[in-house]
Amino acid sequence: MAIHVEHEIHQRRKGRNFGVLGLLIFFVGIVFALTVVKVLELGDAKKFETFDHVARPALEPAEEASQ
Repeated sequence: MAIHVEHEIHQRRKGRNFGVLGLLIFFVGIVFALTVVKVLELGDAKKFETFDHVARPALEPAEEASQ
């Protein structure tokens, strides 16, 4: 049976690790929130598809063939 004594440096490292975890969760939350706001701001799904600035003939309105 081994005796387990936790050194003081392990307590400090654990505290720092929880601090880094908190910052990581905070930044992931910010990115997620900005993504949700951006998608909700666009509203229409068709606007979301055309947001990549690439011309797609399938998304263009059809011109009349009688010309």
